[in-house]
Amino acid sequence: MIEFEYWQLLLFPLFFGLGWAAARIDIRHLVKESRALPRSYFQGLNFLLNEQPDRAIEAFVEAVKVDPQTVELHFALGSLFRRRGETDRAIRMHQNLIEREDLKQDLKLQALAELGQDYLKAGLLDRAEEVFDRLRNSELAESAKRNLLEIYQLEKDWEKAVAIASELPDFASHKEVAEYYCELAAAEMMRSRRELAAAHLHSALERNRKCVRASLLQGDIQLQQDQPIAAIESWQRIEQQDPTYLALVAQRLLDAFRKLDRREEGLQLLRGYLEHYPSLDLLDVVFQLVLEGDGAEAAYRLVRDELKRNPTLLGFDKLLAARLLFASPDSRPDLELAKSIVQIYTRRLARYRCDNCGFKARQFYWRCPACGGWETYSPKRTEEFDLTP
Repeated sequence: MIEFEYWQLLLFPLFFGLGWAAARIDIRHLVKESRALPRSYFQGLNFLLNEQPDRAIEAFVEAVKVDPQTVELHFALGSLFRRRGETDRAIRMHQNLIEREDLKQDLKLQALAELGQDYLKAGLLDRAEEVFDRLRNSELAESAKRNLLEIYQLEKDWEKAVAIASELPDFASHKEVAEYYCELAAAEMMRSRRELAAAHLHSALERNRKCVRASLLQGDIQLQQDQPIAAIESWQRIEQQDPTYLALVAQRLLDAFRKLDRREEGLQLLRGYLEHYPSLDLLDVVFQLVLEGDGAEAAYRLVRDELKRNPTLLGFDKLLAARLLFASPDSRPDLELAKSIVQIYTRRLARYRCDNCGFKARQFYWRCPACGGWETYSPKRTEEFDLTP
């Protein structure tokens, strides 16, 4: 049992007195600080709490005029202006901070970074690049380099994008870098400089062995150089990289096999792909091939069997189109009516969708035009995408 001494009771008033004194000091300090703040600052807080952002900003601007030393308020206002799209006001706010001689170096760097964001939001890419380039050797180097990477992508300066990406810590995991090399290759192909393009594609595959686009472009170059067998091998490699993209090279494979006068071999290969990796785009190519070689009824049976395996409205639309090819004059009007009704619903289903932001487009993109994500588009149509487990 713990022994209790009566003299210990004397400690309670002492501890109480010390606590009371400490509380008084804190309260006095808080009151002193609050009195130093302009009244408009508290009005701004009140407007924010009442969800009146416009009036809050007006009050905070007034507070800054009354007390220019409120650095944190300058930063907060600058960010608010930028988010609201008032980039001119945000730029002025951050420029004023940078020009202050009494501002600490770390705060000046922060203001400079915010100014770069203002320029970026305003679309003044050259000014934003200049600002972030100044920050490359500062404490904010990593975020500055990431912003520079974004700018170079917007400017489509892929060589600079590769160079700045190599300075980032996660460079080794950049599948995007392979896409930069593919962009460089595509540009060289447009100039008919195939050797340079091939070198860029080699770099792309070194960076990312599963880069489907690099294999696709390699095959294109080889076919242009009259090397159809090599082109077929490059395109077939996509099955190991990501088989869902085989639909993108189906027509290319068919053209290469035709060039070799090996149409039947090409047909069997594409039929095998369709069986293992169902795709509406792949079905379209096989359908045309069967229609040319075996006639309308065989093409119809192909679509019907595929529709049984993978029922979709887009597939049904293709089935009606196939049936119309050998329909009797009596049944044709009804089939055409059914097809026109189905097409009303399939127009919105025949699009590609970005996995990242959900943006839909009629054509396939390697880079989403909405969010800028690389390889975020599935090569499947929206309806197929929704039905995929």
